[in-house]
Amino acid sequence: MHIVGRGRVLCVNPHDAALHALGRGRIMRAMETKWLEDFVSLAETRSFSRSAQLRHVTQPAFSRRIQALEGWAGTDLVDRSSYPTRLTPAGKTLYDQALEMLQALQNTRAMLRAHTSAGKDMIEFAVPHTLAFTFFPAWVSSLHDKFGPFKSRLIALNVHDAVMRLVEGGCDLLIAYHHPSQPFQLDANRYEMVSLGQEVLSPYSKADADGQPMYRLPGRAGHPLPYLGYAPGAYLGRVTELILKQSQTAIHLERVYETDMAEGLKAMALEGHGLAFLPHSAVKKELRSRRLVSAAPADAEGLEMTMDVRAYREKPNGKEQPKGTAQALWNYLQAQAGSC
Repeated sequence: MHIVGRGRVLCVNPHDAALHALGRGRIMRAMETKWLEDFVSLAETRSFSRSAQLRHVTQPAFSRRIQALEGWAGTDLVDRSSYPTRLTPAGKTLYDQALEMLQALQNTRAMLRAHTSAGKDMIEFAVPHTLAFTFFPAWVSSLHDKFGPFKSRLIALNVHDAVMRLVEGGCDLLIAYHHPSQPFQLDANRYEMVSLGQEVLSPYSKADADGQPMYRLPGRAGHPLPYLGYAPGAYLGRVTELILKQSQTAIHLERVYETDMAEGLKAMALEGHGLAFLPHSAVKKELRSRRLVSAAPADAEGLEMTMDVRAYREKPNGKEQPKGTAQALWNYLQAQAGSC
């Protein structure tokens, strides 16, 4: 942002301008509702780290959003000299008002949705990209056969944004992987879950002319294997790192490529660029055609990880009831999980 004043142009960081705007040029960033949600969480947990977990952001990012809200308000809302964290008098006032504002927005959204008759039976799914490509199409086909036909809308996102879509009320169901080492910080009093099945994450490589893997683990210290990895922060990347960490055999890899998406890694593996850890559902066709084969040694154990595939939803609160079809589907999923 550039501000012209007294014959000169000043470069101003928009975030700093928002924090220092009152009485100094009136440059003000618009307040975002997620800041209020962050603030309410902080007021209730009295912990920046705990609220950052619940809001699915890093603690530095969470702190910046609270500071941005204070910049918008023009006063301190949190007493940072105390532990646990306390609200200032202004913060207590905003907390009461924020609860009312957020509830009013929820009620307004419920009323607006009631006017959208065309989409009231459309079930909206927030699904991470990998599951959107691999698990979701076959799963929906199975549901159409066993549960019955229904209208659906798929919103494909990264894992963090898919979770936030559920938290912010932007979908009916979240479909996601789950592993005990990488749990979602969803409030069990507000959200419920049902298991849909399991997925196995394993190493795969392109097959050579003899049908053997071009790259077979564990590799050698002087000759590491080319490794196609997930980008930092990717959910499957964290599970893969756990597999490698827990391996009983020393693994020698050299990262030559990374991306957020398993489909991108599979495409590179098919071209022979290296080995990749991929969900079994993503490579079923390639395994049948022998275009990909397991890169794990026959006698190795622990070079794979089993994950749950789960559906999550917000518990009905009595004010905004779930769509009829979505509720019927949830009841069916619960019954199926209970019979397994």
